[in-house]
Amino acid sequence: MSILGLKKKQPKTFKVKVITMDAEMEFSCEVKWKGKDLFDLVCRTVGLRETWFFGLRYTVKDTYAWLKPEKRVLDQEVPKDSPITFHFLAKFFPEKVEEELVQEITQHLFFLQVKKQILDEEIFCSPEASVLLASYAVQAKYGDYDPNFHKPGFLAQDELLPKRVLMQYQMTADMWEEKITAWYAEHRGIARDEAEMEYLKIAQDLEMYGVSYFAITQNKRDTDLLLGVDAQGLHIYSPNSKLNPNKSFPWSGIRNISYSEKEFTIKPLDKKKDVFKFYSSQLRVNKLILQLCIGNHDLFMRRRKVDSIEVQQMKAQAKEEKARKKMERQILAREKQMREEAERAKEEMERRLFQLQDEARLANEALLRSEETADLLAEKAQIAEEEAKLLAHKAADAEQERQRLEVTAMKTKEEKRLMEQKMREAEQLAVKLVEQSERRLKEADHLKQDLTEAKDAERRAKQKLLEITKTTYPVRNATSADFGYESASTRLDFKDSDMKRLSMEIERERLEYMEKSKHLQDQLKELKTEIESLKLEEQQQQAGLYNLRSERNSAYMSQMAYFEEV
Repeated sequence: MSILGLKKKQPKTFKVKVITMDAEMEFSCEVKWKGKDLFDLVCRTVGLRETWFFGLRYTVKDTYAWLKPEKRVLDQEVPKDSPITFHFLAKFFPEKVEEELVQEITQHLFFLQVKKQILDEEIFCSPEASVLLASYAVQAKYGDYDPNFHKPGFLAQDELLPKRVLMQYQMTADMWEEKITAWYAEHRGIARDEAEMEYLKIAQDLEMYGVSYFAITQNKRDTDLLLGVDAQGLHIYSPNSKLNPNKSFPWSGIRNISYSEKEFTIKPLDKKKDVFKFYSSQLRVNKLILQLCIGNHDLFMRRRKVDSIEVQQMKAQAKEEKARKKMERQILAREKQMREEAERAKEEMERRLFQLQDEARLANEALLRSEETADLLAEKAQIAEEEAKLLAHKAADAEQERQRLEVTAMKTKEEKRLMEQKMREAEQLAVKLVEQSERRLKEADHLKQDLTEAKDAERRAKQKLLEITKTTYPVRNATSADFGYESASTRLDFKDSDMKRLSMEIERERLEYMEKSKHLQDQLKELKTEIESLKLEEQQQQAGLYNLRSERNSAYMSQMAYFEEV
């Protein structure tokens, strides 16, 4: 048997790569596996139990399709690549995320997918809502805001806003980060799953949330409409507006949807309303529309029924899990708070220790300086004490000198007063003496005049007597005449001696008066000189007293300044 005759063996397995929103997985699948087998394997690997929302999507030419669970994987129009690539995505969306999404992994996958659709602008979102959603996304990723850890620029590598929003406003990346951070700081205490749920609760109110759009026509020629399929029903849009539908058909108002090749027929539950028909030219797109319509309608009816036992168990487990996680978060929060408080206390103690060490070091340095200062101050105090004693001694001497000067000044004033009184008395005496001298001079002049007149009278008498004597008496009577003459001459001589004596007395008195007057003038001069010297001495004493007081004040101020410095 030759080798060429052997048939080539078919492989029993094929490789598959499944891409979720946050991971990539590769599986080795058996050839006979159906789509459900691969889907269940992925769900088990992910840990997902709410499988009815999800599916495996693959690309076919210019569109996409969902792997059918009832057919073999290799029998479908999957790519022939190895490994075959599938995307694990949400195929159907809930009406109310908070009530329908039970598992945390389900919430997380929806959160990642919806966030990507908003960033890729598959879902329109206003700038304000975009910033708020971005803040919840940051909370889910980074946890609570910490200004010490989340420094400016920490969001530089994160894609958080649609490009349309970034281009709509002339704002820098730092300005957008500041706006997002302001909202982000308000979400403190929200756990990751809670932040993701808040994100979905806001996103589910957006007009394009959970809507799958398809190009359709109302006739076979023009493509002028859009068909939207979501959890609420079917919606008809204008080609340029995906936000506000022109017409809507809620699942509760649809009686039947029929499909025949390229034509779809929507029959309302109200028979009075017209039947709506539209056309789609691509067979794959038509099959996809039909799948989405059936799946969304089934979920719509399922929501209005009592939950199955499996869902009830899942919700109960999820409730318990949430309660347990909430308890754990509370415990972690308390532990975190206690740890933060302990760290703060530790930091405070370390800071206090460093502070105390610094204070101790400073205290030691201050102690050394104080000891040196104490020695210096002791020396200065001793010097100051000696200076104080010296100053006190000087002050005492100055006080004694001041008292002496005051006594001297008082004596000087008294002596001055007495001198002035003596001077006044001397002046009065001088005036009296002058008056007396003038009076004596006048008397002397009168006496001289009388004397002169007496001498003249005596001379005339003598002359007359001689004449009489010569003519009347003879020589015989010479003896008697001579005797008489002698008597007369004696009398005349006596008168002449009296006049001389009187004149001499007057002259002597005048000379004595002149001497007394001169002596008085000399005394007055001496008195004036003494008064002037007393005045000068008094001025010198006052100047000395002022200088002494100034010196005492300066010494006192210097002493006080020194003691203050000490």
